[in-house]
Amino acid sequence: MDPVRAVLIDIDGVLTVSWQPLPGAVDALRAIRAAGLPFALVTNTTSRTRASIAGTLADAGFPVTADDVLTAPAITAAHLAERYPHARCFLLNSGEIEADLAGVRLVGEGGGGGGAEAGDDAVDVVLVGGAGPEFEYAALDRAFGYLQRGARLVAMHRNLYWRTEDGLRLDSGAFLAGLEQAARTEAEVTGKPSAAFFEAALRRLGAPAGEAVMVGDDIESDVLAAQRAGLTGVLVRTGKYLPETHRSASGEPDHVVDSFADLPALLGLRAPGG
Repeated sequence: MDPVRAVLIDIDGVLTVSWQPLPGAVDALRAIRAAGLPFALVTNTTSRTRASIAGTLADAGFPVTADDVLTAPAITAAHLAERYPHARCFLLNSGEIEADLAGVRLVGEGGGGGGAEAGDDAVDVVLVGGAGPEFEYAALDRAFGYLQRGARLVAMHRNLYWRTEDGLRLDSGAFLAGLEQAARTEAEVTGKPSAAFFEAALRRLGAPAGEAVMVGDDIESDVLAAQRAGLTGVLVRTGKYLPETHRSASGEPDHVVDSFADLPALLGLRAPGG
């Protein structure tokens, strides 16, 4: 592999499953840190804030801080500030992520909308995060109503599912497709696989796309999307990886490895102390 100046790393399914470290992942990330290679943990996770994610990973032994984490909600906040300043947003999400939505005005009573202005029906943007119990009929129908009245649809990602210790779980991409079809609109996606997400991560690391690597378990949203943005893609056979999804994908990854534990060797790095 050509010399690499930065590494983007998905979290769920690559470093952890249900927030438990995958075998060899901690040592591999320590090797990258010890080599002085800049990295960012880029995640579509919408159930936790950057600080919470970093704290959980650090407790598990990963050498990370909140500054190393870039979440879809944080990117979404920047997108809304640029495209829809002062917009009233109805948030449909499972988990408390308001700390990463700095400056976003939340209204209504959608899931994950702690601190929202309840009872306010003037909505400019329907903001879709990650799926969970909050994605019940009443909330989805309310979002549909806002879209019919002209609200924009912004999604933090369009993942169809993710892997937990209990197996694959349905994610918000399945509901998003229904909202788009029913309201005859198309969502603006701010997290992976949008090119803007990768560009924001590379700006933070100060590296050009041609000298950066993206490591993920989702062949379409993580790896092939990054390759279209000019990065080198590395697919891991952990997390949501499925052989049939690999075979039917829209392209071929630049590299495929069994797990994140194999990344230091692929990058030509020595293990810490080696």
